[in-house]
Amino acid sequence: MSTLAETGTETTPAQGGPREGAFGNATGLSCRECGNVVELGPFYACPECFGPLEVAYAYPTITREEIEAGPRNIWRYKALLPVPTDIEQSPNTEPGFTRLLKADNLAAELGLTNLWVKDDSTNPTNSFKDRVVACALSAATEFKSKVFACPSTGNLANAVAAAGARAGIRTVVFIPSNLEKPKQVNSAIFTDSLVAVNGNYDDVNKLAQEIAGEEDGWAFVNVNVRPYYAEGSKTLGFEIAEQLGWRIPDQIVIPVASGSQLTKVHKAFGELIKLGLVEDKPYKIFGAQATGCSPVSVAYKAGVDAIRPVKPDTIAKSLAIGNPADGIYVLDICRETGGAVEDITDDEVREAIVLLARTEGIFTETAGGTTVGVLKKLVESGQLDPTLDTVVINTGHGLKTLDAVSDIVAPAATIDPSYAAFVGTGLGA
Repeated sequence: MSTLAETGTETTPAQGGPREGAFGNATGLSCRECGNVVELGPFYACPECFGPLEVAYAYPTITREEIEAGPRNIWRYKALLPVPTDIEQSPNTEPGFTRLLKADNLAAELGLTNLWVKDDSTNPTNSFKDRVVACALSAATEFKSKVFACPSTGNLANAVAAAGARAGIRTVVFIPSNLEKPKQVNSAIFTDSLVAVNGNYDDVNKLAQEIAGEEDGWAFVNVNVRPYYAEGSKTLGFEIAEQLGWRIPDQIVIPVASGSQLTKVHKAFGELIKLGLVEDKPYKIFGAQATGCSPVSVAYKAGVDAIRPVKPDTIAKSLAIGNPADGIYVLDICRETGGAVEDITDDEVREAIVLLARTEGIFTETAGGTTVGVLKKLVESGQLDPTLDTVVINTGHGLKTLDAVSDIVAPAATIDPSYAAFVGTGLGA
């Protein structure tokens, strides 16, 4: 088995290493490029080819009944995650099993037959990031890490700071200095170690990688424990299938930042099929980006495999990753499944936020606006079949990005407190 000491991708774990069974049914870390397998540890790059590592498993027989008997959070799927069997005993935010809403009003507006919204805005810190952070926290705990940290576009910082507070581990979170104020407050309320960096997310991420390479005992959730962190996104796919009555949707639209969420939902569907928990059937995956940061969409439309990094310029800051780590895998999956990657303008993002709110009563942040707006564009362009069962993912709550819509929504009228004044508005029956 190869070691990682000479690759610069190792963070030294505390003496003694993780306990037996610390990662459940996980057996190792497998390179997504060359297939090389290394031991479970705080590693993220292959020592042979420097490709990304992901968790490999040896699953036992798992039944629907066993899953359904579990807690109403992501730990009902613990047998499918790199976590110990006693994970429920560890202090964590217990995210997941969020609602899957049948969106008939939005469907009628867009001309779709059957549409569902997977609403992850009801997670503990109001975004899907609580899922991935819970898995990363488990790994950091097993590695006896001293500091729980991350570079973030906002939602991840919120989730890491809250989860660290709950677990009693020191947290340090790094964000771009121009991040939306609500997201800054939502991190600073949980930790006194919020660091604002002058630059975009890619600059912040580069700094985090440098710190991870220099500081012992720091668990950066999306750097040196990224393989474990990324597995948390699978629970979105698991829940969607279970909530649909143990079946995979025909089509699903997923926002693309780093691209990890999309690739792991695809992985989740594949695992459910292999385990016989759902029927093996074709499905299409579509990726959604904002035009101001759409390197994957640009590559998809150009028919090329290489992702050309861009400098983000969009209100969808939670998707503003100009050099997405999993971008090439997003391209592969969308092409392989018959889907696509599409992008929309900031104005279309704002319109979609209002559309979702006024049809389904869901206030989404800019990432969800991007996904709903792309869904609309895919239907109008004929890329998405309106007759098939479709799911769209809302990853966060709109209270985090109020500035995006504060200039386009306002009181319909300001009146004196009299019935005559109300009648004058024309809002009566």
